[in-house]
Amino acid sequence: MMILVLQIVILCLLAAALVLWALYFPFPSPLVRRWLPPRKRWPETQIRVWLKSGKYQRAFLRHFYRDPERTAPPGSGMLAPADGLVTSAEVRAGKRYLVIALSFWDMHVQRSPVAGRVLGVHSHGDDFMDGEGREFVFLREKSCPVQKRLVIATDGGQVAVRLITSLAARRIETWVRAGEQVERGQRIGRILLGSTVVLELPAATKLLVRAGDRVWAGQTAVAEGLTGP
Repeated sequence: MMILVLQIVILCLLAAALVLWALYFPFPSPLVRRWLPPRKRWPETQIRVWLKSGKYQRAFLRHFYRDPERTAPPGSGMLAPADGLVTSAEVRAGKRYLVIALSFWDMHVQRSPVAGRVLGVHSHGDDFMDGEGREFVFLREKSCPVQKRLVIATDGGQVAVRLITSLAARRIETWVRAGEQVERGQRIGRILLGSTVVLELPAATKLLVRAGDRVWAGQTAVAEGLTGP
């Protein structure tokens, strides 16, 4: 009798697992989701469905809004302002643009690459675009994703951090204002959902990373310290 009961329980569990798999298909079942890495736990196609509906799984939101404590490494090297993948480091008109692409699964709090004084927090752009466009990185005179450009003055010169939204993101939070002193690695803002962060540097600045490298905000040294205006 006990064996029969056990068999019935096992069959019921298997049936429940099959129902859950069918309900959530083609996305992961709740029974296996917690053991999957983030990119497989919440596939991009599923996240884009949530973007349209405005309804998200609570577990995904907890993952997205995570804000771990980080300690800046010793030295004067400029730190990555964001978690993500370095996609380019082009030079135009005397400036180097270190571009970091953020995915839906990256941590989205941005940090100051240097210690200094905030000279200004400026808004640019009046429209949204989707995808990883390139010209918006260089602030062309055309409609572009909404951006916040934070300019920071140091003893060796100025740098700027640009937080850029996309169709998916649409919202930027900045947590510092003009006149404030910031520390190297200090939190300065957040972009909601995947987008792009650009670090503007003098063209002669020596980079410590290159396209294809993964960096972490407030931890990865991306360039040597400024040595002049």
